[in-house]
Amino acid sequence: MTDRSLVIAVDFDGTIVEHKYPEIGPVIPGSFEVLRELQEQGHKLILWTVRDGIDLKNAVDFCLENGLMFHAVNESHPNEEFNKYISRKINADIFIDDRNIGGFIGWDNIRQILLPDSQQNISEGTNDTETKKSFFQKLFGK
Repeated sequence: MTDRSLVIAVDFDGTIVEHKYPEIGPVIPGSFEVLRELQEQGHKLILWTVRDGIDLKNAVDFCLENGLMFHAVNESHPNEEFNKYISRKINADIFIDDRNIGGFIGWDNIRQILLPDSQQNISEGTNDTETKKSFFQKLFGK
């Protein structure tokens, strides 16, 4: 991985939880574990979702109840101040979203790419002893 922390924008419905909007669906296995591990490594997480109002508050509260507090919610920085230009585009290094081309790659794959030194395997609940060079290791020469 890189020697610097990343800003990672994360979708909620279909990514952290299964799609049940406006309700909150069941947790997608591994979502909170990988996100907390990313925070422990110093990365900043932004909740980036179409939700607003009470639906957004419910999602943020749900994440807090599961031990995850975001650096910012639907903005690049906490309490971001806009000048005359207002943009919904988040300034992030990486976006984790189920609407990516090819769909959601799963939390095991996200862990392998972003946390290659982690030996934890979400699906099997066991340690994966095989270490592979991740995309980011190849990209950043680590």
